[in-house]
Amino acid sequence: MTNIKKKKGLYATMRSRMRLEQLSYRTEKSYIQWVKNFVNYYNGEHPRNLNTDKISEYLSYLAEVRKVSPSTQNQALCALIFLYKKVLCIEPKKLKNIVRAKQKKYLPTVLTQKEIIKIIENLPSVQRIIASLLYGTGMRLNECLKLRVKDLDFEHSLIFIVSPKEGRSRSVPFPTSIKSDLREQLKKVKKIHNKDIRLGFGKVYLPNALEKKYPNANMEFKWQYVFPSTRLSKDPRENITRRHHLYDNIMQKAVSKAVKIAKIDKKVNCHTFRHSFATHLLDSGTDIRTIQSLLGHKSVRTTMIYTHVSLSKGTGTLSPLDSLSLNSRLKNENKNVEVISKKTKLKNYLYKTGMRIYKRLSF
Repeated sequence: MTNIKKKKGLYATMRSRMRLEQLSYRTEKSYIQWVKNFVNYYNGEHPRNLNTDKISEYLSYLAEVRKVSPSTQNQALCALIFLYKKVLCIEPKKLKNIVRAKQKKYLPTVLTQKEIIKIIENLPSVQRIIASLLYGTGMRLNECLKLRVKDLDFEHSLIFIVSPKEGRSRSVPFPTSIKSDLREQLKKVKKIHNKDIRLGFGKVYLPNALEKKYPNANMEFKWQYVFPSTRLSKDPRENITRRHHLYDNIMQKAVSKAVKIAKIDKKVNCHTFRHSFATHLLDSGTDIRTIQSLLGHKSVRTTMIYTHVSLSKGTGTLSPLDSLSLNSRLKNENKNVEVISKKTKLKNYLYKTGMRIYKRLSF
């Protein structure tokens, strides 16, 4: 019974700390689940009584027995480090003898512009705008769905992005071809917001405790999401009914369906538009540092992966197989030329011989 009370207090303390650190609700759920799994693995033992060797043993178990991916193992490690450092205030010693999950490096899938057009044409109206923004600006899906009305600057042709992943802001060029569609989208958002206010709702979630600093800001139109959800929902943290942004799973399903309709046999998801954006910019001669800035990468090494999938990389390079077929084709063409030239010579000879015989007979 004592252990259960301790665990409940532990999880509540951890939630409070994560909210203080402004971590997302999805990260909060994930970290809590990993700590629960860790505690259950050691039969309910409190983490304070488990040293770094136990952490290493658990992480090795995930790799060897559970066969998890490197990213999943790393997520479990981050959750446990957060628990010990931020919640229990224990500085864990250097983790030793951890069996790491095997890291597999995959090159990103890149679509051609024709394939992108086919996919976008087969998407519903709102999802079509989102996909156009993903390809036109290179933003992540989560960044796009969390755009607020105030983030769209039509006059200066800029879109301001607050990245929940990097924790930094950046601006990207506003594609001119999509401005009219976004203006129409904002008109729809305005109607939805006005309807919510009439029904006694209309509030939206504000980050970084802005709701306390500006009590009425959550009702203002400029703070509303550009792509709001079709229904109201209760905030699990604050127990307040609000209109959240469109759920990312809806967009993922729409893209998957559009890819099937377009009959594109590639592994495509919403992030593929971001990969295609970077690769096509690289093909057009854009500097790698500029692409790094637009994508919001901390290191240029992350951006360098697009040099491996650049469509212009193989330009001017002839495959040995193609050179074999080219040589055989040239030989065949030369033979044909020789045959034609022989036939032409024979025709000319017969013609000249015939003319001589004709002249003799006429005399």
